[in-house]
Amino acid sequence: MARRPAPSLEREAATWAERRLLVGVDEVGRGPLAGPVVAAAAVFPARSTPVPGVRDSKTLSAPQRLVLAAALRHAALAVGLGAASCHEIDRLNIRVATALAMRRALRRALRQLDVPSCTIVVDGLPVPELGYRHESLIDGDALCYSIAAAGILAKTVRDRLMVQLARRHPRYDWDRNMGYGTPGHLAAIVCHGPTPHHRRSFAPVSQLGLGV
Repeated sequence: MARRPAPSLEREAATWAERRLLVGVDEVGRGPLAGPVVAAAAVFPARSTPVPGVRDSKTLSAPQRLVLAAALRHAALAVGLGAASCHEIDRLNIRVATALAMRRALRRALRQLDVPSCTIVVDGLPVPELGYRHESLIDGDALCYSIAAAGILAKTVRDRLMVQLARRHPRYDWDRNMGYGTPGHLAAIVCHGPTPHHRRSFAPVSQLGLGV
């Protein structure tokens, strides 16, 4: 299968032409059984050139993402990160908690900017709970450079957190599965029960009858 083209700066260039900045927003961690959902917002200077190798974070290896994340932080005008905990996910539901993580990331990024307005572009479908006027772009992490950059930044932060949590809870192999429902992770939940970092509203954790 042919490799997909890299995300472009086409949307950024159109925004820069209007003397505005574009804020790309993406999240990681909607599907895992454990850990937070993490979002990032990334803003690049007008007429900046792309960091080579930036693509949809899912197509990159962990070492590639780490190298790119460092380069993106250096190149960005502003970066904001936000998370919603497993407890917030259980209390609010994953959709609303994801919007909360995005809103936190956006707030932190926008505080770093000294501009009157920005165009916010979010990967995927519109997010009514975001609290900011925004555009949405299906498959945005494969099409829009700033969204792809945000995805890489969010992914590296979440993966680092899951590796740290794996040291406290080694039975669940979070340093390898990042909280996703692999066979080994599922077996560990059945054998040892959930940790405080598991999402108790998610099956199969919810099927253990422990409540939220």
